[in-house]
Amino acid sequence: MADINIGKAPATIAVLPFYGTAAVFLWILTAFMAMGPHDLLVHYFSPHLLAWVHTAALGWATMMIFGAAYQLLPVICERELYSLRMAVWSYGFLTAGVCILIPSFWYFRVGLPMITGGSLVVIAACLYGANVWFTGGSCSRYAINKCYLICSALWLIMTVSAGLLLAIHLRYPFIPRNHLELVKLHAHMGLAGWFLQLIVGVSVKLIPMFLLGKSTKNYLLRAALLLQNLGLVLFLLDGYLDPTNQRSLIYGSLVLFGVLAWICYLIDAFRNRVRKKIDIPMKHAAFSFGYLIAAFLLLPMMEFRTETKWVTLYGILLFLGWITALILGKTFKTLPFIVWNKRYKNLNGKVKVPLPKQLYSEQLVIVQYYLYHAAFLLLLVGVGWTIDWLLRLSTVLWLSMSTVYLYNVAKVFFHKPSKLIYGITNK
Repeated sequence: MADINIGKAPATIAVLPFYGTAAVFLWILTAFMAMGPHDLLVHYFSPHLLAWVHTAALGWATMMIFGAAYQLLPVICERELYSLRMAVWSYGFLTAGVCILIPSFWYFRVGLPMITGGSLVVIAACLYGANVWFTGGSCSRYAINKCYLICSALWLIMTVSAGLLLAIHLRYPFIPRNHLELVKLHAHMGLAGWFLQLIVGVSVKLIPMFLLGKSTKNYLLRAALLLQNLGLVLFLLDGYLDPTNQRSLIYGSLVLFGVLAWICYLIDAFRNRVRKKIDIPMKHAAFSFGYLIAAFLLLPMMEFRTETKWVTLYGILLFLGWITALILGKTFKTLPFIVWNKRYKNLNGKVKVPLPKQLYSEQLVIVQYYLYHAAFLLLLVGVGWTIDWLLRLSTVLWLSMSTVYLYNVAKVFFHKPSKLIYGITNK
C-alpha cells in the first residue's frame, strides 16, 4: 500500500455501515434460499426469485460496492470525499429502498410499494454518482481507474432508472415492448455496466496492491473499457429495437474480449508480483474470474435453448459465483484495515498494536472458503440436473457460510483495543 495515501480516506461513517448491512443482506439472501430451494427451478420472472435477485444485486453486492468505492476513490484521487453527508444519505436511501423492494417483489405488490422502493434506490444511485463525479472529476492520477468508476456510476443510474420505469410499467403499462425482453436489457445493463466496470476499476488497483505486483500494460485497460461499453451499448440498442435477433452473441463477444483484456492485465501484475504466497482471500478472487468466463460460455445455451434453468445457472454464476466470490475475498483484505486505521492509526509506533489480520479469525475465513465452494458447486449441480436433495443441502451450506461470514464481519466491527491501549488513548 506504499503508493496509497490513506490520509485521504473518508470518515468510517461513510464506509462501515455499507459493509455491515451488506453482510446482513447476504445472510437474508441465503435464508431465503434455505427456506425455498425449489424457487430456483421456476421461471426467473417469479415473485420469490425476483426478491432473491434484488436482495443479491442491491442489498448484498451494490451495498458492499458503495462502501468500498467511498473508501477507495478519495484515496486514489488524493482528495477528500466530495460530500460525507451525501454518502450517509445514499446509505439511508439504499437501505430503505431495498427493505421496501424485497417484500414488494416477494408478495408481488405492484404499484405504490414497488415504485416507492425503486424511487429510493434511484435517489441513492444519484447521490452516489454525484459523489463519484465530483470527487474524481479533477483527479489526474490513476485516470483509467477514475474512468471505470465514473462510467459504472452512470450505468448504475441508468440501470435503476430503467428498473423504476419497469416497476411503473407493471402497474401502469406504457412501454410498447414485451416486459420480459425489457427485463433482460435491464439486467445486463446492471451486470455489464454497473458491476463489471466498477469491479474492473477497483480490482486493477486493489489486486496488484495486495500482491505487491504491477503491470505497465495500461493499453489493455483502455481496450477493456472500450470493448465493454461498445458491446453493451450495441446490445441494448439492438435488443430494444429488435428483441428477436441473435446478434446478442456478437455483442456478448465484444464484452468478453473486454473481460479477457482486463484479466490479461491482472495476469501480468500477478507475474510481476513480489508477494509469492497466495492467501485464501486472493484464491476467492481467482475463482471469481473463472465463474465469470463460465457465465459467458452459457450465453449460447440461453439463446438457443428454451429451458429456464440456463437463465438460472447464468444468474448463479454471476451473482453467487463471480460477484460473491470476489466480495468474500476482498472483505477481509479491506474491512480490517479500515477498522484498524480508525482504532490504531495514531498509536502505531508508540505502543504495540495488533495487525489488521488479527482483528478477524483467519480460521473462520478458511471455513468460509470451503463452505462457499461446496455450496456453490452443489447448487450448480442441483439446478442443472434438478436433484432435490442436492438443492436442499446446498442451500443449508449457503446459510452456514453466510453465518460464518457475518460472525467474522461482526468480530471486526466490534473489535476493541486492549485495556492497556484503551487507557493510553484516553489520556
